[in-house]
Amino acid sequence: MKNVVLVFLVFFVSIGVSFGQSLKGMSLNGVTGLIAIPSGRIGWEQSAEVGVDLGYHALVTDNQTSHLPKLSVSLFRRVEVAVAYDIQETENDESDILINGKIQLPTNGTAVALGGNFQSIDFGADNSGSVSQLYLAATYPGEFFSMPAETSIVVGKSFGDYVGDSDIDFGMGFDLLLFPETFQGYIHWINDFSNFSYSVDPIGALANTRGVFNSGIRIDLASNPNLSRYKFVIDATLTDALDQNRAFALGFAFGAPIR
Repeated sequence: MKNVVLVFLVFFVSIGVSFGQSLKGMSLNGVTGLIAIPSGRIGWEQSAEVGVDLGYHALVTDNQTSHLPKLSVSLFRRVEVAVAYDIQETENDESDILINGKIQLPTNGTAVALGGNFQSIDFGADNSGSVSQLYLAATYPGEFFSMPAETSIVVGKSFGDYVGDSDIDFGMGFDLLLFPETFQGYIHWINDFSNFSYSVDPIGALANTRGVFNSGIRIDLASNPNLSRYKFVIDATLTDALDQNRAFALGFAFGAPIR
């Protein structure tokens, strides 16, 4: 399964550069990105000196639920800082704090960002630990069957209590504006594959053991001209979509420029 997904995603990476459209939705841990991975975008790049996004996702398996409220702030059209609180309804009801930050580099065409995150796992518990990650993310526009798309690639390294010393983080995915003439720009198909998840203590599959493919729909309500100043996104996705450890995620993000 893993090799099939890699071939599938490499195919999309090979799409020629053309008319990409970026929705800039929030990933599960709050950073601007796809489902599990960040992108080279920031929430309000080149559109507001200060922009704020508020979001929430519920991640559900057969016997576990995780609530992920999150906040992201974009500054100076280049910088983003985000925080999420992973409230896990499990046997021990332990929760994690996820803090993210990235800066977008001054590039043309391809959006490139340097980022990092800090994860406080089982915050406040006796068995608590922490993980840090540094990464480089690149996002570039393309077109697939006349539908605008953006492809993102992430390479990084994690450090801490739950990761191997020699492990390298890798992820890739795409955001496809699905049949824009039919759906009027409202519907995006988002996918990503990575060997890391939104945290090292996720609900659902552990991506670092074999890699996980995530897929779903992102609805852009701000495609309505009356709402175009704002961001209003609804997500319905599956994590580990091709395996038995899949989880369902439903969430939203609302954003507004401050100045």
